[in-house]
Amino acid sequence: MAVFLARRATTRLAGDLGRRRRHRPSPWFLSSSAVGLRGFCSVRFFAGHSATARVEEDYSENEFAGAGDLEVEEDFPGGKLSFVGEMNFLPESQRERINCYRVLDNDGRWTLYTSAFQKVSKELALKMYSQMVTLQIMDTTFYEAQRQGRISFYVTSHGEEAINIGSAAALSDDDIVLPQYREPGVLLWRGFTLQEFANQLFGNKLDYGKGRQMPIHYGSSRLNYFTVSSPIATQLPQAVGAAYSLKMDRKDACAIAYFGDGATSEGDFHAALNFAAVTQAPVIFFCRNNGWAISTPTVEQFRSDGVVVRGQAYGIRSIRVDGNDTLAVYNAVHTAREMAISEGIPILVEAMTYRVSHHSTSDDSTKYRSADEIEHWRTARSPISRYRRWIEGSGWWCNAQETELRNNVKQELLQAIQVAERMPKHELSEVFTDVYDQIPSNLSDQHRSLLETIRKHPSDYPTYVPV
Repeated sequence: MAVFLARRATTRLAGDLGRRRRHRPSPWFLSSSAVGLRGFCSVRFFAGHSATARVEEDYSENEFAGAGDLEVEEDFPGGKLSFVGEMNFLPESQRERINCYRVLDNDGRWTLYTSAFQKVSKELALKMYSQMVTLQIMDTTFYEAQRQGRISFYVTSHGEEAINIGSAAALSDDDIVLPQYREPGVLLWRGFTLQEFANQLFGNKLDYGKGRQMPIHYGSSRLNYFTVSSPIATQLPQAVGAAYSLKMDRKDACAIAYFGDGATSEGDFHAALNFAAVTQAPVIFFCRNNGWAISTPTVEQFRSDGVVVRGQAYGIRSIRVDGNDTLAVYNAVHTAREMAISEGIPILVEAMTYRVSHHSTSDDSTKYRSADEIEHWRTARSPISRYRRWIEGSGWWCNAQETELRNNVKQELLQAIQVAERMPKHELSEVFTDVYDQIPSNLSDQHRSLLETIRKHPSDYPTYVPV
């Protein structure tokens, strides 16, 4: 009976609203004069066909505000809603930009507003610095090798060393990494040797990809590092699937997918975030927002406040971090990993940084940005120099150690290149393997056709690849 009376009261009030609406302006006219007037009916519907209503009548004939003040809460299949009579569009963006988390200032000193975070030991801090320097020297050396014609292609991580090493140090070896092509430092941290890097770049007999991948498309099943693929953002939905499998198996691990700001313009990015939010997969989406998608600046990609707000739009906990601050990256990923695993949720990390190098050896970035801008970020805003000032200030590092480290890394790299160059290549037949258990007839025909072409035109075929 109570439900019936409530419904009848609601119907009567709605009728009164309809009669009074004829004496009000057009419903598209928003008047502020009605804001102070009050008259509402609050109706709450719950799941199923049964309904409970609560009607509150707190108005008089002289104070009646009309349809604009009818407040109703209902459960729709798409979500629980509260209704209002005022027409308010959400603004294009928040008035204030999302803050950026950092631990060290640009001079490598503690910030005054640093909150409690996961402390790093001297041993860990020095290992992180050593790996950042190694990554820098490795990139410089292999870039020069490409310019000498010894390898065909290369991509560096100059300016993004803190992102590579800071995030890698915060992960467990059991976590699954799905990289893009600017995260070799993550693989370096996990134990991939300089010799293994050189083998892949030269595509020799010891290359795990058997010479069938582009240079810098590293991969290691031993180190839970998925092989890099060229198409942008394809690794993101795959990372969600990998993370969901970890959750189903109750593993104490998560998946992490790395990508650039350009990948957020791909459909796979949006599909992956929604997929992860709905399934509550323990995955970390790590975006390095370095300002440029090859030659396209972020201002020509999106008008939102960067990438971090997109996570919230999909119902994903998100944070923006200073990607040139090694300690900030480490702590953000360390905390994100704990939340992803313990709560079983996805996390989005937007790391703000700058790509000092060209996009690749096929790019000349001075065509779309100034050399002064590049030099400023290479020197004044270098994440390596910034982190070095911190460990020096802590009394853990000196010039003699710096010289020894750089000399040792350079020597090891040169040795690795010499070994990789002398190593023979895989046989031509490997082009047709590892797809089917038994090679089908059409691939066998292609193999025979290729061999026949080589016999007819031997001068067009490289002699260093065994037939």
